[in-house]
Amino acid sequence: MSMTGDVGLGSDQERRQLALRLASIAREAGEAILEIYGAPGAVREKADHSPVTAADEAAERLILARLEALSPKYPVVAEESVAAGRIPKVGNGPFWLVDPLDGTLEFVHRIGEFTVNIGLIEGGRPTLGVVYLPAQGKAYLGCGPGKAWRIAGSGAPQPIAARPAPAEGLIAVASRSHRDAKTEAFLAEKNIKSWLPAGSALKFCLIAEGAADVYPRFGRTMEWDTAAGHAVLAAAGGRVHDLDGRELRYGKPDFANPAFIAEGRPAA
Repeated sequence: MSMTGDVGLGSDQERRQLALRLASIAREAGEAILEIYGAPGAVREKADHSPVTAADEAAERLILARLEALSPKYPVVAEESVAAGRIPKVGNGPFWLVDPLDGTLEFVHRIGEFTVNIGLIEGGRPTLGVVYLPAQGKAYLGCGPGKAWRIAGSGAPQPIAARPAPAEGLIAVASRSHRDAKTEAFLAEKNIKSWLPAGSALKFCLIAEGAADVYPRFGRTMEWDTAAGHAVLAAAGGRVHDLDGRELRYGKPDFANPAFIAEGRPAA
């Protein structure tokens, strides 16, 4: 498989192969994270007061090196690089969004729901993405409509699909660390049967595999937090939209997301 830096990635098979290559890169980054996960390490605060660990930085260095070798013409917007002031101009062409360790609080508190997120943006939309859970050895991949998979350990990719909203009530998934009054109010207005607490981009993946139906997020998120999970969910038949129903778009000047709702398929 080759990547020339041109918009578009050719055939479905090429996209699938790229998704599998990204899963391999994410797995490598996950191994670097796990080397630090079991050892004591200081947690520092960035300028925005969010936590960062040596694991974030080690994983990002590895991912940046691999993406540079894989697609040298594609800019990479990565969380820790942006925090350090290294912000590439993405223009109108394809670019990568990388969160090397999404769910730092889960990592710090030894909750195994933190993820490695790598997403490809084309035309403002996430067209391909991988979400990898290092502590669980599980990857979720998406590379276009009807092309979403889950890989557990060294097993073969298994197709996944979001489910239609069940008439008996929805299963909501919400952040373990960031639930707020707006989230509670939103859920109170819906036909919610139960809810699942989850960290990081895993929330998108739970909807993508039909284990949940809706994820509202009213607090601040950045594009690297959501791009990979959005790509997986869209490939599985779900959608991510703002409060006016417009699909979440990427490549905004500050890379900040508005409030959004992620959900599975409409009711049958």
